[in-house]
Amino acid sequence: MITYRGERFSGYNKPKRTPGKSKKFAVLAKEKDEVKLIRFGDPDMRIQKQFPERRKNFRARMRCDTDPPSKLTARYWSCKAW
Repeated sequence: MITYRGERFSGYNKPKRTPGKSKKFAVLAKEKDEVKLIRFGDPDMRIQKQFPERRKNFRARMRCDTDPPSKLTARYWSCKAW
């Protein structure tokens, strides 16, 4: 277990749910020597990736199929979740 700024994570690059926070998920991202806490996702929205049309629209809106950004961005983690 890793403790970072008072939060516990099971490891680097492993997203977890964050109940009661401003975002739905949090991940302690690590790329080379840089470590960053990233929060992503709307806590009031349900993830409905089982619907192909919604999944397609989300991935187009977030440009998930273009060159992947750094692991230190919320876009990377939200695309990976979808």
